[in-house]
Order: sequence, then C-alpha cells, then structure tokens
Amino acid sequence: MKFIDETKIRVIAGDGGRGCVSFRREKFVPRGGPDGGNGGAGGDVIALADPQLTTLLDLRYHKECKAGRGQHGMGSDCHGRRGEDFVVKVPVGTIIRDGRTGETLGDLNTAGDRIVIAAGGRGGKGNAHFGSSTNRSPRFAQPGEPGEDRELEIELRLLADVGIIGLPNAGKSTLISVISAVRPKIADYPFTTLVPNLGVVSYDEGKSFVVADIPGLIEGAHEGHGLGDKFLRHVTRTSMLIHLLDAVTIDPENPLDDWLTINRELELFDPELAAKPQIVVANKIDIPEARANAKAIEEKLPERYRPLHLISAVTGEGVRRLVQKVGMYLDEARRLKEKAGDAAGS
Repeated sequence: MKFIDETKIRVIAGDGGRGCVSFRREKFVPRGGPDGGNGGAGGDVIALADPQLTTLLDLRYHKECKAGRGQHGMGSDCHGRRGEDFVVKVPVGTIIRDGRTGETLGDLNTAGDRIVIAAGGRGGKGNAHFGSSTNRSPRFAQPGEPGEDRELEIELRLLADVGIIGLPNAGKSTLISVISAVRPKIADYPFTTLVPNLGVVSYDEGKSFVVADIPGLIEGAHEGHGLGDKFLRHVTRTSMLIHLLDAVTIDPENPLDDWLTINRELELFDPELAAKPQIVVANKIDIPEARANAKAIEEKLPERYRPLHLISAVTGEGVRRLVQKVGMYLDEARRLKEKAGDAAGS
C-alpha cells in the first residue's frame, strides 16, 4: 500500500431546505391559516478516526466530499427531512486544518474521535412559523442557509511512544526488525527506508510500546536535502527518541559530529522535538573498530545523555537491555502523568 501522509480535499456541507408558503384549504374549515412547514437542515461533513486505516491514500483520490441537502418544507405542516451526513474516515493521528486560514479544526488522536469539519446550513422557516394574532396569513417563508464550503489540509502524524532517528545506514531498520515484527527493506545503501515504519515491542509480561522508524536524516534536511524532514512530524508525538549512531563511521577526532548534525536538524524543524529525552545508542559494535569509536563518543557525550548504550542490531548484543531501558523510562513517564492527573483532579 502506498504511504500518503498529507493531502488536500474540499468538503461541502449540505444546504438547508427552504421553508414552504402554504395555507390550509379544506371544506368546512374557513380561514384555515398558514400551514407551510420548515425546511430540513443540511447534512454535515464529519471526520471520523478509524483505527483500521494507516494512510490517507483514499483521500488522495477522493478530492471532494459533499453532504446531502435538506428537504424543502411542504404544506400541511410537513417539515423537510434533514440532509444525509457525509463521514470522512481518516487514520488515528490525523490533524485537520482549514486550508485558507491555517486554523486547526481537529486532532483525531483516539480511535472513534469525530468532529464536524463542515456544518450543514440551517433550514428555512415555513410561513406557519410566522403566524400570529396580528399576522394571520403570512405570505413569506425563509430560504435555507448554504452549508459550509471549505478547502482542508489533512496531515497524518503516526502515534508512537518511541521514535528511532539517525543518519542513513545507521541501522534503524535493522533494529526495528529485531525488536518487533516489522520487516522493512534493509540494504547496504543510503535511504533504503522511504516511508516510516511502525512496530510493537514487548518489554515485559503484558507490556509493550509502539516504536516508529523514520527515513534517515542528513545535514540540510530542513532545506529539503536527501529526503528532507517531511517525515519528522511522525516522531513529534513520541515520549522519547532513540538516537542511533553508526559507530563504524564515527570520526575519532570529532566523535559527536553525526550526533550534533541530527540534533541540529531536529532543532531547526521543531525545538520541542529537539528537547525530547534521548537515549543515545552506538550500533554495529560487533565490528572491532566500532567499540573503540564508542569509547570516544561516550567521553565527549554530555552528561545528561550518558550512559551511551552499545548494541549490535545484527547479532542482538545489547538490544534486550536497550528495550528494557526504554520500557522502564516509559513506565516512569506514565506514572508521573497519572500522578499529575490525579493531583489536578483533586
């Protein structure tokens, strides 16, 4: 399936039906009075978060979503039927913005979330509504109001607990294939990964977390170099990052160059993303020179990012220990969040 994480669509809500001008005309009922019914409201366009969807592919080819119009009012006090709603199904984690103003209309980050993204027009009142002691035969009714017509920008941000970042060929795809059931394309050339991958990782009995592996970044990604930074949005919702370094290609004289390059790109994309907790990991330590380079990295690494974790995604060395470390951090983060929620509720 082709991965589509952003698109634009037009949504048109239904127009309201017009009110009816009618008078009761029956034998033996002189001066029956007005009996024009109200028009029905137009249908809404509704966005619904569907957990079975993983991409915006359907919307790429369905550019216009239109709800039904309201039925016109009729005589004998018959009101028009409401227009049928149009439901737009989107993946969980979708953000919807107004294409003209940039206003965020909704962030559907829970399965079953739904919002009205275009409201239907109100139905017009029939002349029966305007009858009174001083106006016994109103000969007018209201027209229905038009429904909203909007151009929308739809953006998908994957929901993951942990994001794996790093330069191309750092071993991100290999790592996610080892710790989860995901089987991404793996090869010995840069930019093997072209779309984000999501995997579920078990770290304790009955406990798991979701990890996202995004395509590799290079210096100048914020300017569009390489694959650019368009996929970084998929790790903005994570609680923490695994920063994977290729310990084989590290320059012992400047061991933090690769690490600083990626952090600089994170900062330029979103300062909040750069501020997320990071576990720094040196990969490929099954190769002898990698272990020596890893020592040089740890010596220069700022204190807050220590200890440096050493793994080999190929042999599995250190991988289980890394998974347990991530799980412990997420457990603690959840406890703190629940504690803060309890304190706010009391």
